[in-house]
Amino acid sequence: MKKLELIAPCHFGMEAVLKKEIVNLGYDVTEVSDGRVTFLGDEEALCRANIFLRTAERILIKVGSFHAETFEELFQGTKTLPWEEYIPADGRFWVAKAASVKSKLFSPSDIQSIMKKAMVERLKERYGINWFQEDGESFPVRVFLMKDEATVGLDSTGESLHKRGYRKLTAKAPIAENLAAALILLTPWNRDRILVDPFCGSGTFPIEAAMMAANMAPGMKRNFTAEKWEHVAGRKFWRDALEEAGELVDLTARPDIQGYDIDDRMVSIARENAKLAGVDGLIHFQRREVASLSHPKKYGFLITNPPYGERLQDKEGLPALYRTIGERFRALDSWSMYLLTAYENAEKEIGRKADKNRKIYNGMLKTYYYQFLGPKPPRPEKSMERHGERS
Repeated sequence: MKKLELIAPCHFGMEAVLKKEIVNLGYDVTEVSDGRVTFLGDEEALCRANIFLRTAERILIKVGSFHAETFEELFQGTKTLPWEEYIPADGRFWVAKAASVKSKLFSPSDIQSIMKKAMVERLKERYGINWFQEDGESFPVRVFLMKDEATVGLDSTGESLHKRGYRKLTAKAPIAENLAAALILLTPWNRDRILVDPFCGSGTFPIEAAMMAANMAPGMKRNFTAEKWEHVAGRKFWRDALEEAGELVDLTARPDIQGYDIDDRMVSIARENAKLAGVDGLIHFQRREVASLSHPKKYGFLITNPPYGERLQDKEGLPALYRTIGERFRALDSWSMYLLTAYENAEKEIGRKADKNRKIYNGMLKTYYYQFLGPKPPRPEKSMERHGERS
């Protein structure tokens, strides 16, 4: 088995959730930094991480790291990396993304261009050829520069892991699937407790919750760039990981997960997305405005991403909307509410200060995850019957 150092980028603020996922998969985490978690693994880990991790954005194979304050240092540092171990002579390779924070080198296009030249020079020497056709499999590269330290990774994923393959239709501003999963994992919700999203849009929160309830791996229905890297991780590793994922699925689960939206069209889209995800039998969607939100059950969860006035013309109705959210939440005796929004007056209009508040970047937008905690449900009474004796 090959020893690999793997890097899993994630949304800023979700590192602890991703770390827990990786540890639960059985791998040793070596570093947690802003927006990414690094861990040790092998070919099997590469495949399993892509298929099983709910909160990661992609899985990179760490090729190496080095210090670079000048473009010459960037060139030489890139050239020393063992590219031939990963990229064959006919491979198509490029620097897909360059990110720089607090570093002297900050131009993404220049970083990308110079690294590409350095990779070509290295591979020329190793393969003894002067021209690369680049008509084989794809090998996208990503680099992070943090305080002049460059970390270089080969992208095994391709399209971001938030693209599970089920969301063919979307709302106007959908929440990313991996962020929705991370927000659910930040709560104590489990499949024995009711979950309602009163602003479900295209259904992301309910669908991600249903996939968790059914123990359905998020990457089961999509492809990955590294599936074609036979010399890195052969097809057997991918087949074994998919077989493991399939055996773990439990569609006998009967969770109480509900999604509401005021727009009939969005309800139809949510239903179709749930069907594509294979969890349509585990979710109840309906057209319902938040003003009529109620439920007879206790100890439930509201987990939602309500409107927060992305457009100027939408802002006028926000105070009334959030007051309504607060009123309906207060009527839900013993429930908890987890609400992601960029609306700065959310707590004021809801009428209650959040018990916890976490800053989260949803793309480039700074949002807050307000956590209004309800009481814990009582523990089930222990049986009075023990060892065949009755009280």
